[in-house]
Amino acid sequence: MIDLIRRRLESYGATDALREEQALKEILQELVLYGLWRADFFAVAAFQGGTSLRILHGLPRFSEDLDFILLAPDPDFVWSPYLGELQSNLAEFGLRCELLDRSRMDRTVRQALLKDNSISRQLNLSFYRGDIGRKLKVKLEIDTRPPEGSGFDYRYLDFPLDFEVCHQDLSSNFALKIHALLCRSYLKGRDWYDFNWYVKQDILPNLPHLAAALRQTGPWTGSGHEIGWAWVQTALRATISQIDWPAAARDVAPFLTATEQAGLKLWSERFFLARIEHLSARTPEVRSGLLPGRDGHVGEAKDKT
Repeated sequence: MIDLIRRRLESYGATDALREEQALKEILQELVLYGLWRADFFAVAAFQGGTSLRILHGLPRFSEDLDFILLAPDPDFVWSPYLGELQSNLAEFGLRCELLDRSRMDRTVRQALLKDNSISRQLNLSFYRGDIGRKLKVKLEIDTRPPEGSGFDYRYLDFPLDFEVCHQDLSSNFALKIHALLCRSYLKGRDWYDFNWYVKQDILPNLPHLAAALRQTGPWTGSGHEIGWAWVQTALRATISQIDWPAAARDVAPFLTATEQAGLKLWSERFFLARIEHLSARTPEVRSGLLPGRDGHVGEAKDKT
């Protein structure tokens, strides 16, 4: 099975140590998803976040972690029942991984950590300059109290073998990205890169899901705000005016190819306000007769009579 992983790595054509390490992590992420499917994890949970955008929808940036949400809230969720089977499934591909359940029952988001150096030991890594004992790490996080109103979908993947992933739909995923942009206490340039990607794909956020998230967590908890398109756009504009854009660009640059990095020169308040205008022009409040369609893509409204 290690030959399957070797061929996958060769398909990346990595030309330096950083890209090779990122490629290995991406391969490990895909193997973890397959192992979780084998463990029936997707009967209770859905894939979401930046890595889901990359693997399922072609987002052109590297993403470090695997993020999930439960399909229904469960305060008693722990990773342990799934990690044992995941470890056995990975062993079938020659991987001897260390899996740690770092769940804290007083936290809504429960974490697990995978560590592996068996890939680097078995493959001839021309550009890998790290210590042979250095371990690749993949963090798994799951929200055990997800906001209500999310939509879900299913996607079939074929590496390492055919399997199915339950995932949050793009409109709902975008809603949680906007929640992060408005509520995160620190600057994360990757959030803004993803936001720009959603806008370019003509995705509209799932407003009821965003409203539920804002009511649940963040500075607007309990405020009673009516969350409409106009409110969201005003809040985003206020946030954009406060961002240190050179710092945001520096944060995301290591996760992009050289070609993608060139576009970071545009990052500024003016650029992202223009992205808000692009989004605004596609909202139902602005374009009468249009509604967000499946997965958030704009399409013609259906007559309900």
